[in-house]
Amino acid sequence: MPDIPAVSRRLLLGGTLATGAVAAGLGSATGAAAATSEAPSPADGAAAPSRRSGQKSMINVPFEPHRTVRVGVIGLGNRGSGMTTGWSVVPGALVTAVCDIRADRAKRSADGLAAAGKPRPAEYGGSEDAYAKMLRRDDIDLVYIATPWEFHYEQGRAALLSGKHVVVELPIATELHELWDLVDTSERTRRNLMLSENCSYGRNELAMLKMAHEGLFGEVTNGHGGYLHDLRELLFSDTYYTDAWRRRWHTRSTASFYAMHGLAPVAAAMDINRGDRMTTLKATATAPKGLADYRERFVPKSHPSWRETYINGDLVSCAIETARGRTIRAEHDVSSPRPYSRINSLAGSRGIFEDYAGTSATGGRIYVEPDHSGHSWRDFDTYLKEFDHWLWKKIGDDAASNGGHGGMDYVLQWRTVQLMRAGLVPDIDVYDSASWCAPVPLSVMSLKKKGRPVDVPDFTRGSWVNLRSGLDSRSTDMPPVS
Repeated sequence: MPDIPAVSRRLLLGGTLATGAVAAGLGSATGAAAATSEAPSPADGAAAPSRRSGQKSMINVPFEPHRTVRVGVIGLGNRGSGMTTGWSVVPGALVTAVCDIRADRAKRSADGLAAAGKPRPAEYGGSEDAYAKMLRRDDIDLVYIATPWEFHYEQGRAALLSGKHVVVELPIATELHELWDLVDTSERTRRNLMLSENCSYGRNELAMLKMAHEGLFGEVTNGHGGYLHDLRELLFSDTYYTDAWRRRWHTRSTASFYAMHGLAPVAAAMDINRGDRMTTLKATATAPKGLADYRERFVPKSHPSWRETYINGDLVSCAIETARGRTIRAEHDVSSPRPYSRINSLAGSRGIFEDYAGTSATGGRIYVEPDHSGHSWRDFDTYLKEFDHWLWKKIGDDAASNGGHGGMDYVLQWRTVQLMRAGLVPDIDVYDSASWCAPVPLSVMSLKKKGRPVDVPDFTRGSWVNLRSGLDSRSTDMPPVS
C-alpha cells in the first residue's frame, strides 16, 4: 500500500477558506480591478498596473533544473563576503564571479575561495557599472545581491533582464513603483526573484509555521513580529557599514526600514498571498532620540556624523490588516538600548507562541489548549522537537557548522540551491518578496497622513485567494552531485 502523507488541518480548511473569500467578493473584485487599473499613483497603494501583452504570472513557476547552480555575487561587504563563503559550500553550487565597487574586496573574496580549495571566481570591481559587466557572463544562473539598500532595485532588475534568477537582500526595493517593476520584470523575463529572508528559515520560525498549519493555535487571528536590534555602535562605526550608508537612511525618511525579519514568518504562517493577503497598513513612530543621544555620549565632536540630523523614529510600528480579518503588528527599532528580538509571535483561538521571551533552551514559550491550563506559560522545547521542520532535521548539523545567524543562512542557501537543481517552485516568490517589503514605502505614506491607514497593493493581481504551498514544503532531497 503506498505511503499516503497525512493531510494537515490547514489543507482540510484551505479550500473552504479560499472559496469563501471569492464568494464574499474579496478575490473577484481584486482580480477585476487589477485587470483594468492604470499604473499606481504614489497616493494609492492598492492600484495595480495592467500586465503587458504576453506578461504572465510567476505563481507556481518552477526553476528550470540545473546540474550545478553557478552563483554570481554583487556586494562583498560584511554580509556579502560571509554569504559568498556560504554559497561555495552548498552541494552542487559554484561561485563563478564576485563583484564589488571596491576591487580589493572582489580580490579578497576570490583569494579566500581559492585558498579553501574552490575554483577561483572571476573578479569585477573598481567602477559603478562593474556589476553590469559581470551580468554579461553566460556562466551565472543565480545572482545574489548584498549591496546597500539604495542599489537593490536597480541591480535586481538588471539581473532579471540579463536572464538570471535573483536572490536580493532586504529590502528588494524601497519604493512602491520599484516593487511593482520588479514583479513585472520577473513576469516578463520568466525568472524568479527571491527576497533573501533568512529569518523565514529560522528553526523556531519554521516550527511556528508548521504548528499553525497543523491547527495547534486553532484559527489564527493575529501575529507580532519585528526587527529590534541595538545597532547604535555599528551605525557609528567607521568601518562596519561602508560610507555609513545605513546610518544615513535615518536622515532621509521616517519609515519602517527593516521589519521584514519579523513580518515574513508571521505572513507565511498566515498564508499571506496563499489564501489571505495584507489589505491596509497604518504606522506610528516615536520621536527620533536614540541615535542623537548615543552620539552625544560616545561619538567625538570631530566625527562626520555631527553634521547629520536624524529624523527616523526610534520605534516605527505598523498595524496591518488582512482580507480575512487578521492583524499583524510589525516593528522596527535599531536606535534604542535593548536586547535583540524578532518577537516572532502567533496567536489564535486555541493558543499562542512567543519567541524571545522564555527561559528554555529554545528561547520560546507557548500556551495551547487542551495541552495547557492554569494561565501559565510552558517551555517550547518539546513542541520544537515535535514540529521541527524537515529542513532542520535534514541539514541542521550542516547548518550549525557552515552558516551564520544560528545556521539559518545556510538553510536558506541550501534550500535555494536544492530548489534550482531539482527544478522546483521557490518557497518565497517575487510576490512574497514585494509584499514583505511594501511596509517600507507604505509606512512613509501612512506617517505623512498622520498615521491613517493606506492600502497595501495586491502584487498577485487577485491570485492570493488560491491556497498553495510555500515554506511549508514537504521533504525532498538534494540531487546527487555528479
